[in-house]
Amino acid sequence: MVSADAVRTVVGIIGNVIALGLFLSPVPTFVTICKKKSVEQFSAIPYLATLLNCMLWVVYGLPWVHPHSILVITINGAGLVIELTYVLLFLLYSQGRTRLRVLVMLLVEVAFVVAVAVFVLTLAHTYGRRSLIVGTFCVFFGTMMYVAPLSIMKLVIRTKSVEYMPLSLSLASFLNGVCWTSYALIRFDLYITIPNGLGVLFAVCQLALYAFYYKSTKKQMEERRRKAAMGMTELVINGDSGKIRHAPENGHLPPPEIREM
Repeated sequence: MVSADAVRTVVGIIGNVIALGLFLSPVPTFVTICKKKSVEQFSAIPYLATLLNCMLWVVYGLPWVHPHSILVITINGAGLVIELTYVLLFLLYSQGRTRLRVLVMLLVEVAFVVAVAVFVLTLAHTYGRRSLIVGTFCVFFGTMMYVAPLSIMKLVIRTKSVEYMPLSLSLASFLNGVCWTSYALIRFDLYITIPNGLGVLFAVCQLALYAFYYKSTKKQMEERRRKAAMGMTELVINGDSGKIRHAPENGHLPPPEIREM
């Protein structure tokens, strides 16, 4: 008979794969940002929230804090590197106050995680206490990671467009939440269950919004393309008419020295 620990390990491995997909799902968004050299209306908040979450979970999974959590360390370590890359790209292609705000938030996050790690490892002397302290922070900020996309959901409702809420990110969030909630329930871990259970709920809300506003997004994009095409047509017509207005009424060309080039 297969043991619960073996099943939990398999689910954890699957969770690593799905979570990696979640971390990589914004890649098309950042490809667009790099091509346009602008962050446009994209928000850095989800990536900063995810980065903070990954850093805290790495601390939680350390052998000196919560032993036998290697699968927690592997995926969150990978997520830390990936999300930090996104934030650095956001800094590169943002300007003014937006860039300064993101930089300050990044520095505050790093300082906070370092302080938590030092405090726990020096002043808490049992696994239980260390897990409680770091786990509590993980629950709080893990929940914030899933709540962060609410800012994007607000934009979707206001603009009636899902253009800035990628479906791949919402779908990956849902699958990730389901998998890690299952992982936590097999061998009950309250600190993993709470944020990921809430993550499932928020991801369902995002998917519902995507389905509701998908058609209106298509209409808006088609309207923009139509207006852009009309603008190009008017430009060509106006250019031609300018040449006609310079032609003499008797049908003869002007002398070479005043002929329009």
